[in-house]
Amino acid sequence: MRLRNAAVAAFGAFTLALTLPTSASAATGEFRYSYVGLDGGPQQAALVDPADWECITLPEVADPNASEPAFSPRNRTDRPATVFTEPGCEGAHFTLRAYTGYGSERLKLRSVVFTD
Repeated sequence: MRLRNAAVAAFGAFTLALTLPTSASAATGEFRYSYVGLDGGPQQAALVDPADWECITLPEVADPNASEPAFSPRNRTDRPATVFTEPGCEGAHFTLRAYTGYGSERLKLRSVVFTD
């Protein structure tokens, strides 16, 4: 009887573990970029521990009609970062290596996605 109860409890625990949501994977580190602020001067922003496989449109440069694209990205995360010239991960793209990837002020971007 005890063996059957133990087996039922183990099966229940296993089933419960399968139904629990898993945590989202995230790149560890910081992705920095520059953009032109409202005052016309250069500003810097960063994404810290961004989610993997999720397109991130950079909020400061999301509207192509109202802002210049961001520039000079620095990928200091543990995942490759693919930057795009348009919001929503559209347009021309370029991939920056994990940890050391960077682009000059000529590399323009409005969105990024981190992959593994």
